[in-house]
Amino acid sequence: MPNYRADRMSEDIQREIAALLREMKDPRLHDGILSVVRCEMAHDLSYCKVYISSMKGLDTAKSAVKALKNAQGFLRHELGVRLKLRYAPVLAFEATDSIEYSANISRILHEIDLGEEQTNENNHD
Repeated sequence: MPNYRADRMSEDIQREIAALLREMKDPRLHDGILSVVRCEMAHDLSYCKVYISSMKGLDTAKSAVKALKNAQGFLRHELGVRLKLRYAPVLAFEATDSIEYSANISRILHEIDLGEEQTNENNHD
């Protein structure tokens, strides 16, 4: 049976954590462009795994995850207040390189597209 409440809650948490990232003053969070890639919520809403990615790579994302783990109590409290939750979920942060990976795929596709254009121009001459 699908759990729509967990899906809605994970979207709300993802949005609020992204907003909190901009408000926090830790320099490790402002080193690169950080993104909350996705949130996976447990069906009983007690646990949430948050995936963080950075444009500068996996090392920057890992340092941001360390900063977020240090601020986990603050983040849980703020989520509880902002989302009006009786029990804020336990947050687990994990670094991922999905932004860097997708940027690399985009670059490769762009190079392939340029190569096809050059081939077509040579065939027309």
